[in-house]
Amino acid sequence: MRVVTVVGARPQFIKAAPVSAALRAVGVEEVLLHTGQHYDDAMSGAFFAELGLAEPAHNLGAGSGSHAAQTARMLTGIEEVLFAESPDWVVVYGDTNSTLAGALAAAKLHIPVAHVEAGLRSFDRRMPEEVNRIVADHLATLCLAPSPAAVAHLRSEGITESVVQVGDVMVDSLHRIAASLPAVPPLAAAHGMEPGEYLVCTLHRAATTDDPARLAQAIDLLGGMGMPVIFSVHPRTRAALGRSGLDRHLAASANVVPVGPLGYSELLGLVARARAVLTDSGGLQKEAYCLGTQCITLRAETEWVETVDAGWNSVVDLDAARARAALERGVPAGERAELYGDGHAAERIAAELLRFPRPA
Repeated sequence: MRVVTVVGARPQFIKAAPVSAALRAVGVEEVLLHTGQHYDDAMSGAFFAELGLAEPAHNLGAGSGSHAAQTARMLTGIEEVLFAESPDWVVVYGDTNSTLAGALAAAKLHIPVAHVEAGLRSFDRRMPEEVNRIVADHLATLCLAPSPAAVAHLRSEGITESVVQVGDVMVDSLHRIAASLPAVPPLAAAHGMEPGEYLVCTLHRAATTDDPARLAQAIDLLGGMGMPVIFSVHPRTRAALGRSGLDRHLAASANVVPVGPLGYSELLGLVARARAVLTDSGGLQKEAYCLGTQCITLRAETEWVETVDAGWNSVVDLDAARARAALERGVPAGERAELYGDGHAAERIAAELLRFPRPA
């Protein structure tokens, strides 16, 4: 069996790594196609080496641009690769433009599509990610869902055939590195920060970075948290700060330490020892939960509703008072439930792909 795996953004590399290993273990030939959606080395190339992913067989170099322009470049390139490789499956991950382009190109060529992380919903169609994930789910031959809530969302949209709850592949990646995370992260130590006495922040959603007023509000929120904040600045965010002149505003926030994009294990090491995480990322909300760190989500909604229901995640948008109140409130006592599987999702995905042969 031959599988073409379509990835293009940092979270997808993390999700694809354990699945690639599981596919190799059962003798499946995988062809890795990188759309080039993330092309900064800190967001792309360096991740392949760190995660043990093979170098992509194809790199489309799609780069940035409007959603339509970027997706169009990806569609053309993916179609050419699929004609050349003639795979039995195309595997797509998450909710990016790479996900949408991979699913659409394969469906048009009648190649079965497996969507990993199917069924997530924010119920906000202003988010491009929401549109991407809905379309990918409705095109998919096989919807590989991470949680019961995701399965329920698919059912409510009439998607009931070939839906499998496999768990979350990000948990697989976490299990692989959890034991190696340092007790005192070097970056925190370099800035004189003790475990539990700092916050970690990431911001990259267009709804925040593309609106100078909201971006200024986010910086004010970080500056008012009353604790040191390690702010890992995404390239999109860095560019937005420069365009708006808010980089000077950020520099004036004495408690905020801006750093460049961090490697996977370096970021998780910081998160594991932090007092809390402040983020608009989807994946980091879940990773914080799995690492036992409080999350404060700087959006108006979340796909990972289970973390909110469990009391480990507070959705505050950019309301500084609510963010401070959430931090003060902390997290529930007692054990955390295993919400997203046991770390063997990738093995289940490989088994499902083998179980569904390509139609004649």
